[in-house]
Amino acid sequence: MYHFIQKFHSGWAYLALLLLVVAVVNSFIGMSSKKEFTAKDRKIALFGLIATHIQLLVGLILYFVSPLGSAVFGQMKDAALRLTSLEHPLTNIIAIVLITVGWSKHKKASTSTGKFRSIAVFYGLGLLLILSRIPWKLWF
Repeated sequence: MYHFIQKFHSGWAYLALLLLVVAVVNSFIGMSSKKEFTAKDRKIALFGLIATHIQLLVGLILYFVSPLGSAVFGQMKDAALRLTSLEHPLTNIIAIVLITVGWSKHKKASTSTGKFRSIAVFYGLGLLLILSRIPWKLWF
């Protein structure tokens, strides 16, 4: 079961990252071109939100069934173990909180530019945090 969840978490990450990039790029284009925020733009942002939340859920499950999860807290001197057991999960939780805040703020914005700006800024910050803590050596 552990290996299936690990493979799913790694594979789903590609989709989640792609949807986040599309949402951020779409928002920057919409903001800079001053176009109207449409249902299509809302769906793009929503799919990015859903994908990252699924990734978080699968990641939390993986964390607690993994031999590299919480069992290695005594070995924080090892950078690879620290990345997988502390930095990656904590940073990605913060990133998904930022993405969720961006979704909530976009709903409260009254103008299209405000909606695009909320998504672009918060989803963009979340994307940068996620990219900064991906365990690249384990992923490829």
